Amino acid sequence: MAQIQVQLGDVQETLLATLYARAVETGKKRGLLRDETAARMVARIDYDFTRFGRSPMLLGSVLRTLILDEWVREFIDAHPGGTVIEIGAGLNTRFERLDNGRVHWVDLDLPDAMALRRRFFTECDRRKLLGASVLAEDWPDAVRELPGPYFFVAEGVLLYFPPAQVRLALAGLSRHFPGAGLAFDTAGRWLVDNQDAPVFEKTVAASFRWGCDDPAEIAGWGLGLAHRESRTLLQLPKRLARSLPPQTRATLGVVRAALRSRARGYQVSLFDLEPHVPEPTSPGDRIT
Repeated sequence: MAQIQVQLGDVQETLLATLYARAVETGKKRGLLRDETAARMVARIDYDFTRFGRSPMLLGSVLRTLILDEWVREFIDAHPGGTVIEIGAGLNTRFERLDNGRVHWVDLDLPDAMALRRRFFTECDRRKLLGASVLAEDWPDAVRELPGPYFFVAEGVLLYFPPAQVRLALAGLSRHFPGAGLAFDTAGRWLVDNQDAPVFEKTVAASFRWGCDDPAEIAGWGLGLAHRESRTLLQLPKRLARSLPPQTRATLGVVRAALRSRARGYQVSLFDLEPHVPEPTSPGDRIT
């Protein structure tokens, strides 16, 4: 079978790192997750994945995925026929891992990333693939064709936006989907300022552009967000934490040292979108 060529923007290229992280974890004897689909995609894509090496940041990506998986699973358990929306879906396989046979799903990403995603995934009655920016105005109507309630996940996405665009994105979600759940990751300001340090073994051109030391502060932006919970990458579901082998616990020590330096570091947070108030207006910040 012919190899699949990739042409992605700098930020979109990061989807290959998270894909590789899940494939590497799947190849371990006692990996934290099993994602055979990720392993098959890595084998099909013509890309030098060895550039990502065995960086501790790969494990960090897997831990982030597991935390988000837990919150999505809780939503599906409470609302078996609801709709989950993956913002910046990349080549994520969360639908394949968590599908209960009833849940509805929307994969949303920029057109170049979505073109690659369509090489591996197809739409069905319960699943839509939408090629658009989260800041565009046309995709919410397609989401509302699927039943509520709604739950949004943005994994490794918003921290690449400048702060003004983060506000616009959150304001748009609040306006269109009040009452929905929202889970995403943030990076502390020290981490953003020092992301090129050797300890982080950065291997992609994209850079974090938004620093947030305390996700609870976002609720003060006036965007109708209610903060429910934040976790560091070490605050795993108890069932997983208890099953970690000694080698993985040692690796987590490296991640802890990297991500807790001088700031709150890297966190994954859960919010509720409350009734919307007027959003900031800055036409130059919109992406269409």
